[in-house]
Formats: sequence, structure tokens, C-alpha cells
Amino acid sequence: MLLGKVIGNVWSTKKNEKISAIRLLLVQPLERDLRPFGNVIIAADEVGAGFGEMVIVTQGAPAMHAFCKDELTPVDAVVVGIADNIDIADESVS
Repeated sequence: MLLGKVIGNVWSTKKNEKISAIRLLLVQPLERDLRPFGNVIIAADEVGAGFGEMVIVTQGAPAMHAFCKDELTPVDAVVVGIADNIDIADESVS
């Protein structure tokens, strides 16, 4: 899993029927100090995250099972949580 920040939405009028009702978000991965790193990813939204929120993203095989445990969903990344607060050692980051 990784921590990221929602930086936008992806609108797609034509897509696989298994993801037709799933909202897609642009997520910028974040380092430990919350600085952006790596490439922006497209993640399916399972929790209703909004623009600017810090989110928890799972990728790969676990993401494919996030929406339906019995059937694979054709996604590579899914927002599975919204981070309200992050505590690191003696630090607190919000």
C-alpha cells in the first residue's frame, strides 16, 4: 500500500463494463515527509475520496479484489482509505 494525495478525477465515457460505475481518481504518491514522489497513478475509488485528501492506495492483485471478493475487477490501484492523521515517531502530520 501507499499514501497519496488526490489531485484530480478521470472521466471516461467508454470503459470496461466491470468498472462502468466506478469513479477514477488521479493520485500523486507521497513520501514519508508528504512530498510528492514517482508518477501519478489512476486509482479506482472505493471510499468516496475527494480532491486534496490524503488516501491509502492498494495496488496489484489486492486491488483487483477490492470491489468484489469473488470476481476480479480490471483495476491496478484502488483507494481503500482516507488518512485523517499520520503519526511518525515523535511527529504528527495532518
